Amino acid sequence: MADNSRHYSYEVYADPAMAERFDALRFSGPIGRLIADTQERQIAAFLAPVERRRILDVGTGTGRAAIALAKRGAVVTGVDASAEMLEVAGRRAREAGADVTFRRGDAHRLDFPDRSFDAVVCLRVLMHTPDWRASLGELCRVSSRHVVFDYPSLWSAAALQAGTRRLAHTVNRSVEAYRVFSPRAVSRALETQGFRPAGDHRQFVLPIALHKLVNSEAWTRRVEGVMDRAGLMRLFGSPVTIVAERCAS
Repeated sequence: MADNSRHYSYEVYADPAMAERFDALRFSGPIGRLIADTQERQIAAFLAPVERRRILDVGTGTGRAAIALAKRGAVVTGVDASAEMLEVAGRRAREAGADVTFRRGDAHRLDFPDRSFDAVVCLRVLMHTPDWRASLGELCRVSSRHVVFDYPSLWSAAALQAGTRRLAHTVNRSVEAYRVFSPRAVSRALETQGFRPAGDHRQFVLPIALHKLVNSEAWTRRVEGVMDRAGLMRLFGSPVTIVAERCAS
């Protein structure tokens, strides 16, 4: 496997200061909490019943999804390449009274046998990882039934921001560039692994940055609700959280 340690997605999260402030940067304020709460509920719905299911959270970061699933009764293992992020995750799990096993691991080469988990969850990883197809292949390999992951859509406002960030990253490596995905590319990659999409959830039509600027959950729900009823969410909604299931063999 290629050495990815110099890739920005590894360097950024090897910083203890970043690990400590990660949740505040991503999920603070009314819109950050709305994003986190909505995705947690959707993942639980995709994988229901969660209780006693063996679930692997890849790229667990500070353990947000892993802790939420464990509190719902799942048997959860969280892996991440960053020891700094895992230290924060372990502390947060203890504070929440959640029983989660955390291990260092890389999404490109998971140290688990084939089909060793009932389900695998992977959030905000494929958009950054050096080789997303190899990573998705690993998620599918170790899951016996379901894989849940998210991605920013090619047909959304996120695509414009992604292009801007890629340009900014060329002059400042600390800028987190990311890729966007088409549903066709995702479906084809799943098919090669013996999986197929079984459901999805889209959260916003307008850019997340705009929602955070307005900083009103009520405004966000009202505006996005209007766009959803107009059919725009189905076309342009992002991020997309998808559940894929293993095809019958």
